[in-house]
Amino acid sequence: MPPPTTTTPALPLLPPDSSLLSKKFGRETANYFSGSPLNRLSFLRTNHDFLRSAFSHPSAAFLLLDNLAPLVQGDDPANLAFATGEDVKPLTGEDPFKKSEEEQIKGFNSEESKAIIVFLGIDEKGALPGKKGNDDDNDEFKFKEFRGRPFFAVDATPRENNEGVVKELKERMDGKGFKFYEGGPRHMGLHAGQAAMYGYARAIIDWNARTPFCAQCGQPTLSVNAGTKRVCPPTDLASGELKERKPCATRGTVSNHSFPRTDPTVIMAIVSSDGTKVLLGRQRRWPKYWYSTLAGFQEPGESIEEAVRREVWEESGVQVGRVILHSSQPWPFPASLMIGAVGQAVPGDGEKIFLGHDAELEDAKWFPLDEVKEALVRGTSNLGEAAPKEYMEGSLRLPPQTAIANQLISSVVEGWWVVSKM
Repeated sequence: MPPPTTTTPALPLLPPDSSLLSKKFGRETANYFSGSPLNRLSFLRTNHDFLRSAFSHPSAAFLLLDNLAPLVQGDDPANLAFATGEDVKPLTGEDPFKKSEEEQIKGFNSEESKAIIVFLGIDEKGALPGKKGNDDDNDEFKFKEFRGRPFFAVDATPRENNEGVVKELKERMDGKGFKFYEGGPRHMGLHAGQAAMYGYARAIIDWNARTPFCAQCGQPTLSVNAGTKRVCPPTDLASGELKERKPCATRGTVSNHSFPRTDPTVIMAIVSSDGTKVLLGRQRRWPKYWYSTLAGFQEPGESIEEAVRREVWEESGVQVGRVILHSSQPWPFPASLMIGAVGQAVPGDGEKIFLGHDAELEDAKWFPLDEVKEALVRGTSNLGEAAPKEYMEGSLRLPPQTAIANQLISSVVEGWWVVSKM
């Protein structure tokens, strides 16, 4: 059976590993939106000397997002496009990291609206195209023992205070052959590594846009730490006069910061007790014949294994025994971490399907592994996309390779869960 033609981007590849764990469990799975080529250097986000020099360096590259849609190559939307420092300075300001975090807090003015800038990391290995500096190794960005090309993300969403600047910036990008991805704010066709960069930028910019106010006192907050924290300042320079703000409980604690949230979500391929079938479900809004693995948010005070068993029982009525962790996937829509697992149903009545607990699923079925294997070859696609030309109407459809659901289903078909239990 010849493989179908596909434009699905390759998944990130991990280096060869001959460890005992890999010998026992097989090669580690790297899912889409993981595998960033950048070193995040998170411990330097408070170092404004580092940020200033990285931002102003001639090699610095800037990923622009418009309503969370990334800037891409006009003739190749599978590749991100990057603006230069000169391109973005009308939007970001000439030196946005001039002040230290302490100075930014002291000078906080709630009436000022600044573009969100996120430091993504540096490309130490030259994995991404672009010049190091002025095409001279001596001009490569260096800070202490770290060297490489700096990458930032900037929110270029048009707003009331920046419409003219953003319009000019877009025209400048058009002139370079760049455009914002037209498929909306969920680009699933980027090359591996670049997808991870976009996912991180999307998640952090979205979090900043969603949380402009303090969750404790409701007052405006300030983005610091290169976009990865928000602080509730004690004073405000609004109207040109320094005023004390109303009390906030966060200011008397160890950390007066709020951090980006990550929502743990379990997603699981459930195997029948005899190992010949896999449990899949579908929601009403999905295309006809399109099924996937079950999933749900993990709740406080619950282990991953317990969340898997609870979600499967609530959605399908099936009772799950042993649970094995498989892999995880960052899922920036808006801020989930998909925790992939494989579980096995309890024999007998434990395999009976009952949809009366939770109305989320329209249907759930046990599918023979041979049917699932065929669907992995001929019936995968993103939601909203047409089935591939190899697909036969009426047969099973499944999520694409870029979804962790696909990787979990594939692992079951390939017998990974059996190897893991040996």
